[in-house]
Amino acid sequence: MAIVFNADEVFEMAIRIENNGAAFYRKAADFQSDTKHRKFLEGLANMEDQHQKTFTEMRTTLTEKDKDPKVFDPYNEVSQYLAAMADTMGGEGSPSVADSLTGNETLEDILRIAVGLEKDSILFYLGLKDMIPSQSGKDRIGEIIMEERKHVFQLSNLLEKLKTK
Repeated sequence: MAIVFNADEVFEMAIRIENNGAAFYRKAADFQSDTKHRKFLEGLANMEDQHQKTFTEMRTTLTEKDKDPKVFDPYNEVSQYLAAMADTMGGEGSPSVADSLTGNETLEDILRIAVGLEKDSILFYLGLKDMIPSQSGKDRIGEIIMEERKHVFQLSNLLEKLKTK
């Protein structure tokens, strides 16, 4: 049996992933003794918060067809499944990544990790896109991917600036 999602469900995952990404940066900031580095990482957490708001706003523009359930779910288990997928997908949304921080990471290390996590998220969404029928908002997932690509670009630029200092 094939797993099929609709765009609304993917946006639900995307919002959770961004929330988890913000938690990663906040934990990394907590480890920083340098106030400048702490504020920098808190700023990245705020960027994730803004991403979450962007996805929430995008979600409100979905059509009813984009929200039409693809599976019979009498016990509302799809949301639990989506949360588990978001938490374990291995990208920026994985709480285990934040848990793996030791406090010994440099700011450069954290940014390098973050860029990799964002790239993993893009791959995750590309895979999910194949699980959405065209009539269920498949084209809207491209919007999430574009937002994530922008974030990779931003983080990569920050990393390069940090390297040149």
